[in-house]
Order: sequence, then structure tokens, then C-alpha cells
Amino acid sequence: MEDLNDNMEASMRKISHFLGALWLGCALTASAAEPVDINAADASELATAMVGIGHSKAAAIVEYRKENGPFKSVDDLGLVKGIGTATIEKNRDKISVSAPGE
Repeated sequence: MEDLNDNMEASMRKISHFLGALWLGCALTASAAEPVDINAADASELATAMVGIGHSKAAAIVEYRKENGPFKSVDDLGLVKGIGTATIEKNRDKISVSAPGE
């Protein structure tokens, strides 16, 4: 009976290590994703890609872009009401700006 318990514990440790490695691999893959172009993305893409940006803020970004034209830099997001420097800095590596017409 003791051998059975030892085998079960060893199996559980292996499963735990496997799941931990799997989770780490998924996390690293997600963080290595291509930046989202704020001049081309829709509200859903922006809300998914950006930290601290929900659907309503993402919709405000899209609306601002429609009314004022494409963003010239990531820092131009600060022109959208409710988006400050801290939000821009948290997302700088997650977003990009394409040149108009690209």
C-alpha cells in the first residue's frame, strides 16, 4: 500500500510540473504577440490587447481616430479623454502606430 502511495505522489508531481511548464509556455507565447496597430484595430482588438482598456475606452479610441484621423504616435493616445500617461506606458509594448495609408 505504501508503494502505491509513493507512486501516486510521484505521478502527481510529474503532472504538476507538466501543467506548470504548459502554463509558462502559454504565458510566454501570449506576451510575445505582435503589437496591435492603434490606427487599424477595432474596439474589440484594442480591448483584448491593452491593459486597463475595456470596451468603452477602446470604442473611444476608435471614435477619436474616426473624428481626428490616424494617430501619429503611441503618445497621441493621451489625446483620447480618459487615457493618461500611465495607461500609455503600461501598453507601449503592446501597441504600434502604422503610417497613414499602410
